[in-house]
Amino acid sequence: MTSIENLVEVASPSRARFNVRAFDLHTTLSSGQTFRWRSTNTGWTGVVAGRPVILRPSDNGIEAAATVPVADWNWLTRYLRLDDDFEAVVRSFPDDEPMRAALAACNGLRLVRQPAWECLVSFICSSTKQIVQIEQCIELLSQRFGSPLVPFPGNEPVWDFPTPEQLMMAGEASLRACKLGFRAPYVLAAAQSVHDGRLNLSELESMTTAQARAALMALPGVGPKIADCVLLFAYGRQDAFPLDVWILRGLAALYFPRRRPSPKRLRDFADTYFGPWAGYAQQYLFHYARRHRPDLRIRKTETA
Repeated sequence: MTSIENLVEVASPSRARFNVRAFDLHTTLSSGQTFRWRSTNTGWTGVVAGRPVILRPSDNGIEAAATVPVADWNWLTRYLRLDDDFEAVVRSFPDDEPMRAALAACNGLRLVRQPAWECLVSFICSSTKQIVQIEQCIELLSQRFGSPLVPFPGNEPVWDFPTPEQLMMAGEASLRACKLGFRAPYVLAAAQSVHDGRLNLSELESMTTAQARAALMALPGVGPKIADCVLLFAYGRQDAFPLDVWILRGLAALYFPRRRPSPKRLRDFADTYFGPWAGYAQQYLFHYARRHRPDLRIRKTETA
């Protein structure tokens, strides 16, 4: 076995073990930050960087299997953010009752680092949709317009996420047929903007968060919440703190139980209270509010 950066033990050309503690795959991959993972009897199956992969927990961390030989596993260590000092992340959170409750309920929740284009389309599709509906949209887009990939033996066919060019060629009507509805022209506009170079997703890396947010919000259908989701889940910007209905309701109930704070007050609070890993804290509060606090449940008439 070959050691890679003291994190990965290569067991065979297409299998590896990642030495990582406190990483709960179920909590992480079902927490509403990424939408192409499925839980099966063999593990969590998804596509990362154009590679079908199965992840499963092991005694010492995570086992991974790919469908083709892998020269190195940097693409997966990057996706799983194994370079994060997770203990330092948790230590940075405010030591208050809501964060303690969220940490206890969501133990092992991690952020992942998604491809920027897939992340952008995913969160454009997320507007007023539940997570299961977003997953359906992303899967339909991949099946109908993405490039086929090598599946695991005995498994169903699998496709890469479509490129901007592939979605441009699909056209608005075909995108609507993937259950995108009013979001179809927004996805098409994003594909055209990336293809034409008006939005260079790579250049966002070197921008300030405010500059990158403004560049994303220049796209039709992209507001502050969608932009911050992309900045957090694709670029790892910890000063991006997406505010959707779950978070607004959670912050109000958990931190201002006797008041009715305005959205601006909650925005100011989120921007200043949660420290250097605020984006991480946001995901804990989001998942805690959505999965573990039925008193905060959103009615069907409300939108995220």
